[in-house]
Amino acid sequence: MNLNLQNFLKYYKSRLFDLMEAPKDKRITEWISILVECLEVRKAVFYKRKKEINNQLCLEYTYSNEEIEYPNCINKEITQSLFSESNYVDRKKLAEYRMLFKGFNSAFNFIYKGQEVGCLFLCSNEDSLNKYIAPHQTSFIYESGKFISVLESISCIVEEEKKFKELFRVTETFHDSMDVDAILYEIINTLRRVFPHFTYTLLLSNDTKHDKNLPIKEIQFDDADEAVMKSFLNGETNIVEKPQQKTMLYAPLSGKQGVYGVLQVVTFSSFVFQNSEVEFIRLLANTGGSALENAKLYEQSQRLVEDLQLINETSHRLNSSARLDETLHFLNSQILKSFHTNITGYFLLNEEKRTILDGSHDFFTTSQGKAYLDFVTDVMMKRKESIIFSNVKKQMEHLSPYSSLMAVPMIEGETIKGFCVVLNEQPYYFTFDMFKLFQSLIHHSTLAVTNSMLREELEKMVITDHLTQLYAKNYLNDTIQRSMENDEEGTFLLLDIDNFKVVNDTYGHQIGDEILIQVAKLINQNIRQTDIGARWGGEELAIYLPGAPLEVGARVANRLVKAVYENTNPQVTISCGVSYWTRNREDQVPNLFNRADIGLYLAKELGKNQVVVQEIGNK
Repeated sequence: MNLNLQNFLKYYKSRLFDLMEAPKDKRITEWISILVECLEVRKAVFYKRKKEINNQLCLEYTYSNEEIEYPNCINKEITQSLFSESNYVDRKKLAEYRMLFKGFNSAFNFIYKGQEVGCLFLCSNEDSLNKYIAPHQTSFIYESGKFISVLESISCIVEEEKKFKELFRVTETFHDSMDVDAILYEIINTLRRVFPHFTYTLLLSNDTKHDKNLPIKEIQFDDADEAVMKSFLNGETNIVEKPQQKTMLYAPLSGKQGVYGVLQVVTFSSFVFQNSEVEFIRLLANTGGSALENAKLYEQSQRLVEDLQLINETSHRLNSSARLDETLHFLNSQILKSFHTNITGYFLLNEEKRTILDGSHDFFTTSQGKAYLDFVTDVMMKRKESIIFSNVKKQMEHLSPYSSLMAVPMIEGETIKGFCVVLNEQPYYFTFDMFKLFQSLIHHSTLAVTNSMLREELEKMVITDHLTQLYAKNYLNDTIQRSMENDEEGTFLLLDIDNFKVVNDTYGHQIGDEILIQVAKLINQNIRQTDIGARWGGEELAIYLPGAPLEVGARVANRLVKAVYENTNPQVTISCGVSYWTRNREDQVPNLFNRADIGLYLAKELGKNQVVVQEIGNK
């Protein structure tokens, strides 16, 4: 290209000015193209000063027809030595560094306003260099350095504008959302758009479940990194450099009421965060923390409303339920709905005796389950309050399948009447909000459970003989009447303790009562759960076997006569009359009783200690 010196400088400056309107990613390329055109460049390598990489000179652009690999960065000591005498060096000086700069015949160290902005290495026509560059190398270096510096300033302004637009956009998004996951997604996605080469993790405290696609970890306060805890506790942004590993920035997610977590930003070890970058991340974390706080408060208010509705519904249903099994069944369903776990147990404590209630999970009847109960009972009796363990395995010596545990006492007055336990396999499964809800459920349920137990106890007292704990005669009558209406057959046994007056006269009425109790226990041991043992009156006892044929009734009677003879102390015997009904013939309850009474009379007449079956038509 034929230009005189003055025309070259004017042409070069005008072309640099034109490049300001070129697309950002094309400016350096077109700048090198100008040099190729003017200086007949065959090979060019441009290194740019990068503030974020510890102010190192990093490879920015190469121009060559050859496939040659150049160093990604140039050591600062090398450039200081190379350009120690001048910011322009020729072939002779470069020859001293032929291992690094082989094939180049000129190098330029661009300085603008006292700051090094980049280095350019050229392999070009010697005549063009001598004609255009050598006489006015200072002007060329100044104009080139100014161009590179202005490009960097424009790029910074554009990046700042982009960042603040992102902040404005994300702030609007935060204000429109009350969804915690949506806010966390927006924080991460905004950072990935602005700083795509960083790695991000949200370190959250005592939080609930989140979308698995979010880069979230829970802060383990007993084993947390010092920098994480410093940022979390002080609410300050910290930068930690780990030589040869990585550089990490920690920004707290702060709201008005506290810090909800820490944003972790990870990049390579030599990276240096610029003030503008730190400020952007800090502002985003603060804005996100405030939005997260609002969303959490909204979710908490919604959850409290749901919890109150649940407690109200539970209280209403439990207070309208009369049966203990119905009460516990409904309570189980509410716990499952609220905590998504069905490992639930209900236990009564009475004089250091622990009773498991129906409705409890079968796990609590195993040896492992009993170990949990021993642990809970011991802790609860010491603390006299509700307990929660996020990882109970640490407190228990044996291998245990469940890590998370909550237990709430059932308190009446100031006495612990029992407790309720829920378990889950996952450690840290139950949140504090779950714990408070569980406490409310059990506290509101205690009265209903107690009332149900008292009602059933009262009902049992009404239908049970106090001395023998057998059923009362009225209950027996009603049961037989229902059986005759619904079953196909049944057998009735009427028993009398032989010579009972002699026992009372000989040993006293207290021993007589003991004999009655012994015989009652033997009756319960020799009949089914569906059978009814009752006290008929005085020393007379009765048994009804619903659905049992006569042969079965007779066998039970004979087995019982033998058991009483062999197992009472002082030894007594019984006489027994047996009667039977079937749907195939008309019969009435009084007739059934009368036949058994006749059988009992005959057994006495025949010598006692025996069974007589009295059927219809027998004399």
